[in-house]
Amino acid sequence: MQIPPTPRAASAAAQRPLSRPTLRPLVYALALAWCGVPPGAFAQGAAAQPASTPPASAASTPTSASTGDATAQDGWGRPQLHPSAQLQETLPRDVRPQLPLFVRGDRVTGQTDLNVRVEGNAELRRGDTTIRADRLEYLAPEDLAKARGQVHINRAGNIFDGTALDLRVEAFQGFFTDAHYRFLANGAYGDATRVDFVDSDRSVVHDATYTTCEKNDSASWTPDWILRAKTIHLDQEEDVGVADDGVLEFKGVPVLPIPHISFPLSDKRKSGFLPPTFGLDSRSGFEYSQPYYWNIAPNRDATFTGTVMGRRGVNAGGDFRYLESNYRGELKAQYMPSDSLRDRERWTYSAKHDGSIDAAGVGNLNLHLNLNRVSDNDYWRDFGHASSLGTNVMLERLLPSEMALSWAARDMTAQVRTLKWQTQQDINAPIVPPYDRMPQLQWRYAPSDLRHGLESSVEIDATRFEADRFLTHQPNADRSYMLAQVSRPFRTPGSFVTPRLQLNATNYQFDSPLINGSKSASRTVPTFSLDSGLVFERDTRLLGRSFVQTLEPRAFYTYTPYRDQHLLPIYDTAANDFNFATIYTENAYGGNDRIADNNLLTLGVTTRFLDPDTGADSLRLGIAQRLRFKDQNVTLPGEAPATDRVSDVLLGAGTNWTPQWGFDSVVQYNPHTRRSVRSTVSANYTPGNYRTLSAAYRMQRGTSEQIDLGWQWPLSSSASDAGGRKDAKAARTGSGRWYTVGRLDYSMRDKKLVDMVVGFEYDGCCWVGRVVVDRLQSSLITANTRLLFQIEFVGFSRLSLGQDPLAALKQNVPRYQPLHDPAARALPSRFSNYD
Repeated sequence: MQIPPTPRAASAAAQRPLSRPTLRPLVYALALAWCGVPPGAFAQGAAAQPASTPPASAASTPTSASTGDATAQDGWGRPQLHPSAQLQETLPRDVRPQLPLFVRGDRVTGQTDLNVRVEGNAELRRGDTTIRADRLEYLAPEDLAKARGQVHINRAGNIFDGTALDLRVEAFQGFFTDAHYRFLANGAYGDATRVDFVDSDRSVVHDATYTTCEKNDSASWTPDWILRAKTIHLDQEEDVGVADDGVLEFKGVPVLPIPHISFPLSDKRKSGFLPPTFGLDSRSGFEYSQPYYWNIAPNRDATFTGTVMGRRGVNAGGDFRYLESNYRGELKAQYMPSDSLRDRERWTYSAKHDGSIDAAGVGNLNLHLNLNRVSDNDYWRDFGHASSLGTNVMLERLLPSEMALSWAARDMTAQVRTLKWQTQQDINAPIVPPYDRMPQLQWRYAPSDLRHGLESSVEIDATRFEADRFLTHQPNADRSYMLAQVSRPFRTPGSFVTPRLQLNATNYQFDSPLINGSKSASRTVPTFSLDSGLVFERDTRLLGRSFVQTLEPRAFYTYTPYRDQHLLPIYDTAANDFNFATIYTENAYGGNDRIADNNLLTLGVTTRFLDPDTGADSLRLGIAQRLRFKDQNVTLPGEAPATDRVSDVLLGAGTNWTPQWGFDSVVQYNPHTRRSVRSTVSANYTPGNYRTLSAAYRMQRGTSEQIDLGWQWPLSSSASDAGGRKDAKAARTGSGRWYTVGRLDYSMRDKKLVDMVVGFEYDGCCWVGRVVVDRLQSSLITANTRLLFQIEFVGFSRLSLGQDPLAALKQNVPRYQPLHDPAARALPSRFSNYD
């Protein structure tokens, strides 16, 4: 039976006096029911296209891509399917009052536009709301439904079952007695003596229970964890639950009294207190931290944290984040008014901001800020590993504060930049501080419309370098340089040749004289290079698989004449790492204080086995070596000139033969000593979710030799790979799955573990237990060891002892996947629980 919208719940159009045709659906339905025709057949036909709802094609007329025909058909001659507004996950509020109401059952009686009574298999449906019961009465003027017997409500996928219901359907106001409920978003459910529906989004559950543990068929089964509360206020709009006078039980034992708690009903952000953190630290003693999360807006939030440290005192901290269409940023701060161990105040702050303004006809402006400061040199030592102050910047002894304003328009870019460092010095391991740039001005022009295939660019830079002369033993200076280059690439599908000319002109103005008495210096250095290569391809087979194999020989020649630069100070320059990326470059140094004199020829060849369907590298092999025709005389201070006519050989190999296996290696081999100088070999195996193994070997002869192992692997097989969604056997027995997870970094040279993170996780379907031991090196002679413990009640909250072990695993274990990760879970549709 279809009942039109009532004056109480309908729109203005529905509030007009009912005309005679409006009575026909009710009369026809009663007549059909009297004659034995199932009322549901009439109701479904009427619901197919409500008169108040425009047809789906009205919003978007389907067309055929090939013919433009509005009645496009598929290969079977059927009309093509198109999205319909009737399948929306959320019904708009202005549409709800216009939706018709349908009732059906074994026996339907009533008075037109006044009331309907249904006996046996009664059902009332309106929009995304369905009510079923043994007996149902609907009073149209009041929009009131009364259901008795076995009553079932489905409201947008949220289920309620009970014995008696009084409900105003459109307003969704009323009560439900002896109710059992289940929520779609997180699968949580519970029981209550009474549910009061405040409106369509809010309800109050009395004498309630709440859990996310999946039920099984055993009569003696009880959930692993359950919240029992006097009242629970549920807000489906904000996806927040608030429980009062409650207690949390775990394994049948009350573990935490909860006078008042706010918890999520889905993965949606919400304001409220986050789980507290308890810790025990050798420096700070017992710690208690209580964070509060403020969900200011969808694009802004803040977290405030108060911490009590037994040996130090009280600390207050905050974190504010914002995200807009053209800027974003984050502000962090910590303040301790009095540290008992250091007898002084301690503080830190950091700020990050990135924004852009696109002005038509003027160009694009970008602002970048990265500010970091701490109160004293011991901050990294005292708080770098503390649970309450665990910001990444604390782990670094060099803290940058940078501001950059850049501009770009077509072929030109410009930048104004300042960079100042704070160095946290250690008497046992002092650091030579890097130079501040106060400021740096840079301009670059790279025209894109040159004739005859030419490519060129001009870069001009002026920088003021400042640092503590007592530590650097060099004068501060103003340095300016101009780098101009022009090239003419010649490219074909199977080859390329690129000749390039460069000119670097540099000028220095020093605050104090150099050892030769000069307070200024200049240098002009030209460079010529010629890069060339060939690309051959062929179809081939390897180990039963088809590939496209390439052979890519490459030759790179560069010549730079010698210019004496040994008196010039070093402000921003260091030697480049020797690898496949830098072996084909003109300068052996990064920065602008040294330009190496070179007469070099680099020869190399690479072969790749490409998947013909995806183009991905399944296997790659490479080799490269430099040939030196004259000695290199330009060096960094303390560096020996390069005199070998042949360089070390670079050997590289990598494969991703299957999606599960990966291997990569680079070896630097010395042909004179016939030994490797440096080697890096790594492999990983990831056969499925929550299964990953990785290993790496890194060696730099005479300096370091390390083995790095990482893993995440199940130790039992009773649960599925869904990360907590059990298989049938596990669900019946209530068993879970153990995982081992960790990472070991072992120094073979020192014969000791450098860093260690080892833990175990237990997935109990609706809860996860984690215990982690980590030992991380904080300096050359000291390390910190911690025991971290956490119980996560899935869909409810987490209780932690010490710093969050989940954060430690994410940061240290390669390819780690958190169990029950909300980000990896798709939001369920109301149509998946539609009845």
